[in-house]
Amino acid sequence: MNHDNSQKLCLDPDGGLPRLLEIMARLRDPETGCPWDIEQTYKSIAPYTIEEAYEVADAIDQSDWPELEGELGDLLLQVVYYTQMGSEDGHFTFESVVKNIADKMIHRHPHVFGDESRDKSSTQQVADWEKIKAAERAQKSDTPAKTLDGIASNLPALTRATKLQKRAARVGFDWPDITGVTDKIAEEVDELVEARDTKTHADQVEEYGDLMFVMANLARHLDIDPEQALRAANQKFQRRFEGVEEKLTALGKSPTQSNLDELDALWNAVKADEKYT
Repeated sequence: MNHDNSQKLCLDPDGGLPRLLEIMARLRDPETGCPWDIEQTYKSIAPYTIEEAYEVADAIDQSDWPELEGELGDLLLQVVYYTQMGSEDGHFTFESVVKNIADKMIHRHPHVFGDESRDKSSTQQVADWEKIKAAERAQKSDTPAKTLDGIASNLPALTRATKLQKRAARVGFDWPDITGVTDKIAEEVDELVEARDTKTHADQVEEYGDLMFVMANLARHLDIDPEQALRAANQKFQRRFEGVEEKLTALGKSPTQSNLDELDALWNAVKADEKYT
């Protein structure tokens, strides 16, 4: 595309996806692009991708639909960024990525696009989905597929723990009911206390990790997303602590001018306010 046509497309508010793709190509142009954008690599952009995904999740948690619209655009930009670099390097293009995911969706939904019956529960569909994905993983490797293959190592730890446990449970490695999980939690708490009193800090870290892993298992048995639950707990703590600060401000004080007894009393007052509002 010549410069005039490129400029016209980039400035066209109705240019749609081709406009965005051309904007990224222009930003990455080694002669006329943006120096910062030209310097970026797959690895340098990856942290921004993770951050944008969390910002999408936060907008959804807040039910902030205008904000979600903007965050989805930011997330889409990450895909466009990678595909522009992939095109420059000869690895893939935006079009090939789109074709790949479209083909994958067709293949993984034979009950919609093929001859399979749709007369099954969502639980059965998840099980069928996992069988298809396992077959896909096996085709990509020359070695026999392993149960835990394909679970990204850099997922948030609680999310990865849940995925590992779900995958193991599908081949029968699981407690039959929640009692086994709660008994294991009590055992891990005892081991952590023992490590605190008699072992090294490295041992304490290991035992704490074991406890967190079993807590993720408890969440799975209760059909709770542990990441989502912890995010909600974080938000609740922030909301209540800021409520404590507001009450202190009304008294002409700050947290550093208070003491634990007063802070605790105000915390309980904030909780009571929430209960009756």
